[in-house]
Amino acid sequence: MKAAIKLVAGNSNRALAEAVAAYLEMPLTKCQVRRFADMEVFVEIQENVRGQDVFVIQSTSFPANDHLMELLIIIDALRRSSAKRITAVLPYFGYARQDRRASGRTPISAKLVSNLITHAGADRVLTLDLHAGQIQGFFDIPTDNLFSAPLMARDIKERLDLGNVMVVSPDVGGVVRARALAKRIDAPLAIVDKRRERPGESEVMNIIGDVSGRSCILVDDIVDSGGTLCNAADALLAKGAKEVFAYITHGVLSGGAVARIASSKLKELVLTDTIQPTEAVKVARNIRVVSVAQLMGEAIGRTALEQSVSSLFD
Repeated sequence: MKAAIKLVAGNSNRALAEAVAAYLEMPLTKCQVRRFADMEVFVEIQENVRGQDVFVIQSTSFPANDHLMELLIIIDALRRSSAKRITAVLPYFGYARQDRRASGRTPISAKLVSNLITHAGADRVLTLDLHAGQIQGFFDIPTDNLFSAPLMARDIKERLDLGNVMVVSPDVGGVVRARALAKRIDAPLAIVDKRRERPGESEVMNIIGDVSGRSCILVDDIVDSGGTLCNAADALLAKGAKEVFAYITHGVLSGGAVARIASSKLKELVLTDTIQPTEAVKVARNIRVVSVAQLMGEAIGRTALEQSVSSLFD
């Protein structure tokens, strides 16, 4: 397996790529990804990849367009270098929130980006916790959507008294995701019913479920501005919750999100490293990062050996 696999990393999350390579006990393929003076992306694969099974590790996180272009150009360079199979490994798939037309005359950008990745020359996609499961169907190539729930469940079991835990979905749309985690740790489920007045802002309206005296765990795939989490934590505590934690897969954390969360009533926000943590995240008093390197590495290894990936979550 090791001789047949090549791992290529873009610039979006070098630390995670190196951790995946360490798990698979192989080096990253030498690859130069740089910019011309006008910020045009240039890629040079500096090792032979002819006939190889190549995995490109690149989150399309901030700056999303730069990292997306890096991914597309790396894939094109590999295709033109006669790689046998190219798998785009997207720990975080940007543009996933644009998965439908919420109003007239708007794009479905998640479909556009999936088309770009496919036409660049990717043969398959490996990603984690898509914002909406149906995005798998946007790709016309095999796509594996991994789940962070087992990782989170293990962390919760190690740190909290499960007899007093309640899993909470921060909105109605996240109930399926929250229910999956609640089932893994055998915990009850509550829902925050909120109304969003404008993008980036949310107003908590009601809590569905009795959270009094409970250690509440908010579960979601993305935290961006942090407003929803902070408002949900306030509402849960107002309803008698003992303490509030949040387990979120992708820490987008735009603008003043880190400062907002650090000054909030959240006891702890647990993120994965699908998006490379900033220095502010690393020093925040109530933010902790757990790695998905082992999960991504195991999925890559199984894909290379044509073994089941879904059995990772049984």
